Amino acid sequence: MKRIITGDEKWIVYNNVNRKRSWSKHDKPVQTISKAELHQKKIIMSIWWDYKGVVYFELLPNNRTINSDVYCQQLMKLEEAMKKKRPELANRKGIVFHHDNARPHTSLLTREKLLKLHWEVMLHPPCSSDLGPSDYHLFRSLQNFLNGKNFSNNDDLKSHLVQFFADKDQKFYERGIMKLPERWQKVVEQNGRYLTD
Repeated sequence: MKRIITGDEKWIVYNNVNRKRSWSKHDKPVQTISKAELHQKKIIMSIWWDYKGVVYFELLPNNRTINSDVYCQQLMKLEEAMKKKRPELANRKGIVFHHDNARPHTSLLTREKLLKLHWEVMLHPPCSSDLGPSDYHLFRSLQNFLNGKNFSNNDDLKSHLVQFFADKDQKFYERGIMKLPERWQKVVEQNGRYLTD
């Protein structure tokens, strides 16, 4: 489990409206809560992490999304970050790489790149976001942190992200990775149905 590097992408919006449900009495007016804009300014964050913490993350330039070419370039940057931050994995033990099965992750170009990197790729069942450590662990905590925050530009957003990742201790990241076998077992016990927490 300590050889696993996992990663995923997340859209991050600049204006994170705090939305919550409220109940009102029959004869009282309903509280109005501002609704998020339909077409908000947002950016894609790509991140890879292990049981020790974040290995590499980047914010894509505005109006850019992930495709196979972009993903392969990111994998090269991840390889460089691994050599600096986790040399024991990059040099001797070997990496067990986990990502979901989004199209850029499973394309022929990406599979060829992963073969060249000599990383052992962990299989991921189709349409199973409940089995991705980034989805069930890291992104939940990140979204709680982002709620109610507004960002004026990419640098402002990036500095908040750097602070968020630095404030999490190793136990936080370790918990997310070590939950993976338990979640696999629950899916097996539920005959492949989604997990709800």
